[in-house]
Amino acid sequence: MAHKAVGIDIGGTGIKGAVVDVSTGKLLSDRVKLPTPEGGEPDDIVETVQEVLKKLGDVGRKDPIGVCFPAVVVNGRTLSAANVSKKWIGLEAESLFEKGLGRKISFVNDADAAGYAESLYGAAEKNKGLILVTTLGTGIGTAIIYRGVLIPNAELGHIQLEGVDWETKAAYSAKEREDLSWVEWAARLQKYYAALEALFHPDLFIVGGGVSKEYEDFLPLLKLDTPIVPAKLRNNAGILGAAAVASGR
Repeated sequence: MAHKAVGIDIGGTGIKGAVVDVSTGKLLSDRVKLPTPEGGEPDDIVETVQEVLKKLGDVGRKDPIGVCFPAVVVNGRTLSAANVSKKWIGLEAESLFEKGLGRKISFVNDADAAGYAESLYGAAEKNKGLILVTTLGTGIGTAIIYRGVLIPNAELGHIQLEGVDWETKAAYSAKEREDLSWVEWAARLQKYYAALEALFHPDLFIVGGGVSKEYEDFLPLLKLDTPIVPAKLRNNAGILGAAAVASGR
């Protein structure tokens, strides 16, 4: 297992990267961030990742590189696309990045990377049971980790409740769009987490996304048997998780 790796986190608005000590989860470089190219076209994003790597400077040829991306990723192919060009759907994305960067990479879903990082370095570091990580943002991203092993491509934000895709009602974007109070929004989150609890009986829920900084306004309103805590790693979670996956951590 490598002790140092590069993590690249591709989002709809920004592309971030850093060199990571994967044994500790500490950044060994400054975090570099560049805007995601308008339209999120494949070749443009690869070019921006190339620029991020150049700005990171001392990246050795043997340093593993992990890239996380807002899509379902199966055998290196992107089967969906969130906040980027629809040209990613069905694309051999891992091969595209490897050709563009001139080296092997590890390619992973962004919510999976963030969740895996929380299990290694963050809110679930000491919990080796069944962990469900949820990110509340434009949609609801999810990751499942069992005894330290990532189970990829869980799309639990799309659970159907009351006849609708529940992320359309319970994502943070729904709170903003409908101008919901914390209490009103928490009532929707209660239905969501209660459904996950009934299906999976996890040992821990972790709640990420930008709104997790305000967890005191809504997590105490939830009544669950499962402990539910805010994510700890914030904006570095995707970088750390991608690097950890690439290193074989």
